[in-house]
Amino acid sequence: MPRPARALAAGALAVAAVLLTGCASQPQRPPEPDAGGQIAALAVSLVGAPYQFGGADAAGFDCSGLALYVHERVGLAIPRTAREQRRAAHPVPLDQLAPGDLVFFHIHSRRVDHVGVYAGDGRFVHAPRAGGAVAYGELSEGYYRAHLVSAGRFW
Repeated sequence: MPRPARALAAGALAVAAVLLTGCASQPQRPPEPDAGGQIAALAVSLVGAPYQFGGADAAGFDCSGLALYVHERVGLAIPRTAREQRRAAHPVPLDQLAPGDLVFFHIHSRRVDHVGVYAGDGRFVHAPRAGGAVAYGELSEGYYRAHLVSAGRFW
């Protein structure tokens, strides 16, 4: 085979290999229908679960572990920390919040360090602090309104 034809064949094989590799990768499963509603309902069902620093299962939750847990239950993989979740989420204007959206706060610093799952009607579910339990918060409450930074969506 002449040299230009050999180079062309090698290039075609390289392109085919890349395309086949792309087809062999595991696609992320699409979100469940009404994933936002399911995420919110799961979060609401966990109200009263114990707070546990670093927790992300039924034994206990911290704020970002709660968000991670409810998203995993509907087939969505999200980052672990509140800050990473905010960076990776699709931004949602606060006046367009829907159940299942995440709401991000800066509580102890200027950086995002707290997250909750929006449940609807101005309420969110979060794991607020050590010694506490998963609970509702109100976005209109002065404390949370003052510390609310943004919202995001993964579904």
